[in-house]
Amino acid sequence: MRDRLIFAGQLGFTLLVAAFLVVPVVLSISAGITVNYFRGISSGVTLQWVAQVWDLYAGEIGLSFLIAFATLIVTLVVGVPSAYALHVRGGRLSRIIEEVITLPLAIPGLAIALALLLTYGGFSGFRRSWAFILAGHVVFCMPFMVRSVMAVFSTIDIRTLDEGAASLGASPWRRFCNVIVPNAMPGIIAGSLMVVTLSLGEFNLTWMLHTPLTKTLPVGLADAYASMRLEVASAYTLIFFVMIVPLLVAMQMLADKGQKT
Repeated sequence: MRDRLIFAGQLGFTLLVAAFLVVPVVLSISAGITVNYFRGISSGVTLQWVAQVWDLYAGEIGLSFLIAFATLIVTLVVGVPSAYALHVRGGRLSRIIEEVITLPLAIPGLAIALALLLTYGGFSGFRRSWAFILAGHVVFCMPFMVRSVMAVFSTIDIRTLDEGAASLGASPWRRFCNVIVPNAMPGIIAGSLMVVTLSLGEFNLTWMLHTPLTKTLPVGLADAYASMRLEVASAYTLIFFVMIVPLLVAMQMLADKGQKT
């Protein structure tokens, strides 16, 4: 009886917290498909606000996904080998480099953006392109990829696997691709999920780095809430969820499939 009461209390508390988090999201999304938010569903249901947002912000939506996947590619190409090198080398220098890589986690996004502006803002072509935002996102997201992969390396004997492959005549590149990467795949998938999610939702850093021609989803969402009808801004939120949630679910399914195999 006591265990049942404890379970019921835990379940009730969990459901209460979940409702506290989910209800505002549901209300915000529902506002994007109502004719008039202040009159509620009784005013009617419509997709005109969604169509309006798509017409106005299709470019921003596409750019956000372009930057997110470009960030993922860069962090994979740079972060996975870096994590491997830091783990294998070890020592004081590796720990110092690891701490330097993770510094963006402790520095506000606005500060990172300001540093990039002061350093590279004079290169006008670079400043006006989406590659400038990409650079900021890579700096911000790289620690998540490196940390995720290093966490997996710490649970397996990478040195033994590497030496075993080397004893069979495998080249360093082949050992890395055929032995190291497959064993690091759980960390790579976890890091990829975090990188894509953080890049798509990053606002502070992007707001400082963007130009009128390089707006992303979060910046467009903020502009919509500040300058347009609430229904339009809520429709923007709806599109945000509709495009991101299936992507995250697909990546999670891929991660689960990779772990089973």
